[in-house]
Amino acid sequence: MTMLPAATVGAAYTDSTAWELLAELSDLGDRMPGHDGETAAAALVADALETAGCASVTETSFPIPGWWRESAALTVEHAGRQTTFDGSHELVALPGTPSGEVTGEIVDVGYGLPEDFEGLDLSGCIAMASSLTPDDYGRWVHRSEKYDYAAESGAAGFLFYNHIEGALPPTGDVGQTNAPGSIPAVGLSKELGARLTRHCEASDDGGIDATLSVSARNEPATSTTVEAVLGPDTDEEVLYTAHLDAHDVGTGANDNGFGAALVVGVARVLASIEADLETRVRLVVFGAEETGLYGSYYWSHTHDLESVKCVLNVDGAGYSRNLEVYPHGADGMGEAFEEVSDAFDVPIRVEDGLRPHSDHWPFVQRGVAAGQGRSTADGSGRGWGHTHGDTFDKLDVRDLRELTVLCAAGVAKLAEADRTVAGRDPESVRDEAIAGGYDVGMRATGTWPWGDDRPWPWADELD
Repeated sequence: MTMLPAATVGAAYTDSTAWELLAELSDLGDRMPGHDGETAAAALVADALETAGCASVTETSFPIPGWWRESAALTVEHAGRQTTFDGSHELVALPGTPSGEVTGEIVDVGYGLPEDFEGLDLSGCIAMASSLTPDDYGRWVHRSEKYDYAAESGAAGFLFYNHIEGALPPTGDVGQTNAPGSIPAVGLSKELGARLTRHCEASDDGGIDATLSVSARNEPATSTTVEAVLGPDTDEEVLYTAHLDAHDVGTGANDNGFGAALVVGVARVLASIEADLETRVRLVVFGAEETGLYGSYYWSHTHDLESVKCVLNVDGAGYSRNLEVYPHGADGMGEAFEEVSDAFDVPIRVEDGLRPHSDHWPFVQRGVAAGQGRSTADGSGRGWGHTHGDTFDKLDVRDLRELTVLCAAGVAKLAEADRTVAGRDPESVRDEAIAGGYDVGMRATGTWPWGDDRPWPWADELD
C-alpha cells in the first residue's frame, strides 16, 4: 500500500479512544517502574490493544532494581540563619539515590559539564549543577553523567536544579545498572537553585554549609512490557514502540502516557487496514524506561533481532503536532516519513544525529534500523517533563490525532514488502557516538555498550 485511505484518516480524526486512554493513564498517578501504577497501566494498554483488534496481546514481566521515595530535606546555613527545605515544590529525591545524611559545603559547579569538574576536588562537599546544557555545547549532558562526575570528584551529595521556572524540582534516575547510586541526590526547583547560587556567590569562599538528608527504599522489583501484533505472518516485522512508565512525582501525561496512547491510536488505524499490511507490525509498550531502559534492553536480549526489519520508538511526542524523526542513519526510515510528509502536505522533520536516551537505543547500538519519533518543542530540555507539572491538561487531543495518522502512515510504509530499511554496522554507530562526544558521558555512567569487559549493558543479567 502507499497511503492510508481517506475514510481511515477521517475516522482517526474523530476517534477519542486513545485520548481517553491517555486520561486514564494520567489519572493513575504513580507509574514508577515496579510500582502498582505501572502494573495497572500495563493492563489498561493490553485491554486497549485487544479492543483495537490486535492479536497475540501479551504482558511480559521482567526483573528490575526497584526504588521507592520516602523523604528528603536540605538544611542550609546562611547569614546566621538555618533554613530547611523539604516541600515537594522545592526538592525531590532522585530515583536510584541511596539513603543517607551528609553535611558539607554546597559548591556550585554550573552546568556540570565534564570540563567543569576537571581538577576539582569536591571531597566532603555537596555538588550543585544545573539541568541545563548550553545549546552550543554539541551534545546533551545527561543528569546521571553530572551526578557521576560529582561522585568521582569526591562529592558527598548532589543537587540538580531545574532551569525551568515554576517551582518544579526535576526528577530522574541516578542509579547504577543493578544498584543504587553512590551518593544521596535530590532535584531542586529553579527558584531554590537560584537562591542557593546567590548565597554561594555572596559567601567569602564560594560555598555555604548544608545538610542533605534522603530516605529511600531500594529493592528488587518487577516491571511489565505489553505487546501485540497486526498483519500477515511474515519472517520479519516492523516494531512501533513507546514506554508506559513515568516518574512518580507527577502523572507522566506527556512522558510517556502520550507515547503509550499513540501506540494504541496507531494500532486502531492499522487494524482497520490490516488486510493491506504487507509485513507484520508489532506494537510494543515497554516498562521501566525511566530507570535505565530495562524493558527495551530485556526485549532486545530475549528476541531474535534478525526478524526485526526496523523500529520506530515514540518518546517526547506531546509537545506539539509537528512530528520529527531521528532515523539514526537508517535512510529507508527517513525516506518513508518524507513521503508521508509530501502525501499529507504537512512538515515532518527528519533529523541527523544520535539520541541515545530512549528505548530505540538498545536496537541502534546492535545494528538494527531504529529511530525515535517525537514532536518539536519550544525551549531547551524536557519542559514540564520529569516534574509534577507534566499533567493531562497541558496536552491537546488534536496533537494526538495528527501524530496518530502520521505515525500510522509511516509504519504502513515501513511495512511495505519492497521497502528496504537497512540498519548500520554497530562499529559505525560507535564511531559516530565517539565523534559526537557521547562516549564521554556513557563511559562516565557505565553505560558505554562497546568494550571487552561488557559488550552490551545488562547482557550478563539477561542472557
